[in-house]
Amino acid sequence: MSTSELPASTQERAAQHGLTEHTHGGAALDESKHGGSAFHTVASFDVDDHPVPRGREEDWRFTPMARMRGLHDDAALDGHDYEVTVDADPQVKVETLEAGNAPVRGSSGYVPVDRPSARAWAEADKVVTVTVPREAVTEQPTVIRVNGLSSEKGAAGHVVVTAERFSQSVVVLDYGGSAALADNVEIIAEEGAKLVVVAVQDWADDAVHVSHHHVHVGRDATVKHAVVGFGGDLVRVSSSLDYGGPGGDAEMLGLYFADSGQHLENRLLVDHNQPHCRSDVLYKGALQGSKAHAVWIGNVLIRPEAEGISTFELNRNLVLTDGARADSVPNLEIETGEIEGAGHASATGRFDDEQLFYLQARGIPADEARRLVVRGFFTELINRIGVPEIAERLVASVERELAISEQ
Repeated sequence: MSTSELPASTQERAAQHGLTEHTHGGAALDESKHGGSAFHTVASFDVDDHPVPRGREEDWRFTPMARMRGLHDDAALDGHDYEVTVDADPQVKVETLEAGNAPVRGSSGYVPVDRPSARAWAEADKVVTVTVPREAVTEQPTVIRVNGLSSEKGAAGHVVVTAERFSQSVVVLDYGGSAALADNVEIIAEEGAKLVVVAVQDWADDAVHVSHHHVHVGRDATVKHAVVGFGGDLVRVSSSLDYGGPGGDAEMLGLYFADSGQHLENRLLVDHNQPHCRSDVLYKGALQGSKAHAVWIGNVLIRPEAEGISTFELNRNLVLTDGARADSVPNLEIETGEIEGAGHASATGRFDDEQLFYLQARGIPADEARRLVVRGFFTELINRIGVPEIAERLVASVERELAISEQ
């Protein structure tokens, strides 16, 4: 399949970013020739079915295991040194239930695919449930704030967000403070629902957070899922998405800014398991300072039954200083050629010297020119997230990060 055969929006995106892209089509992947597939992992609620990762496994090779605080092994997850506060739209029902009395847990169809996720599922004693009633159109975002008070003890958490049929809503998960947290977030958009979920990771410098988000997109539903990362010592968010019927439309967005010593990791799996659905992935990150490390792994699986789908994934990283490192790995597995289009692209680089020269030639000082370039880099993504209530905060956080580099 040539680039010209892709949907117009995909062509425009590829041209806009000036990236080398790879498009795919044709026969299904013959796994016998590829030594199996990295997309297929063990899924089980039983913790013992998931071996303790040592950092040599493909899914863990970028993660600094010594900084995981034992969340991946056997460290106790009985800490409760965090507070949950809620600011909900009047139409939205938010409850904190005992895990055994939360029937919606598991309603997304998610089954843990790694040990930290399985441990969090087994050991979380409370479940925060967010329910948007059928046909409700909310006027304000529902904000769930998790404020950690200490990172000395490991903790487990679980959140379930359900947008019932034909509802329209925005939910913000806002993480901050100090914690060592493993959690699962289930997101369900029922038929015809329009749902935006934004997870903001603005932890203190000592925080460790290992999280799995699973998004289930119903028939003709529209979901926008965004992960924003600024704080924390080690933050690893794995996001998976599948479809419950034809016509599902999903955007998966991410913004991150890694400082000296920080490890920010985002891993995605879009499972096209239904026909005539769409997915669009865009993650952007900036890095500065010694040993700042960002990891993005983007996986898209197109199953034999997923005819007529369209998908594109893009990751861009802007390295601002020496000593920072970004790893970006887009993967695409296709098991049917009957698709509208599929492509992926990634790029990591420094400032565009031509942009800086253009601005400085017009009398703009170097530091201010640098700020303008970084702002422009993130502006498209902030606009795509499209939540005015947090847009100013995201811009301010980017400015805060830039100020750190100038000290």
